[in-house]
Amino acid sequence: MIKNIKFIEGYKYLFIGAINTVFGYGVFSLFIFFDYHYSVAVLVATILGVLFNFFSYGIFVFNNHSNRLIIRFAFVYVILYFVNVLLLYLSNLVINDLYISGAILAPLMALLGYILNKRFVWKSS
Repeated sequence: MIKNIKFIEGYKYLFIGAINTVFGYGVFSLFIFFDYHYSVAVLVATILGVLFNFFSYGIFVFNNHSNRLIIRFAFVYVILYFVNVLLLYLSNLVINDLYISGAILAPLMALLGYILNKRFVWKSS
C-alpha cells in the first residue's frame, strides 16, 4: 500500500512538475529572448517559480497547504538557483545555446527539486 502511495506521489510530482517546468522555462526563455543575462533570467524564473510551485506541489502532490513551509521551500529554491546557474554556465561553454542548455537541464533540476523538497520541506507528507 505504501509503495502504491509513493508511486502515485511520484507520478503526481512529474505531472505537476511538467506544468511547473513549462511555466519556469517559459519565463526563462522570455527573458533570454529580451536579451537579459541568463543569471537574471534564472533569478526571475526562480522567484516566480517559488510562488507558483509552492502552491501547486503543496496542494496537488504533497496534500499540505501549510504556508509555514514556504521559508524552507524558498531555501530549496535558492540552492536550485545556484546549481542551475552553475550548470547553465558549464553547459553553455560546450553547447553555446542557452535555450538548449536550459531545456537539457530542466529534467535534472526537476529531479533535484523533488529530492530536496521531499527531504527538507514536505518530510512527513
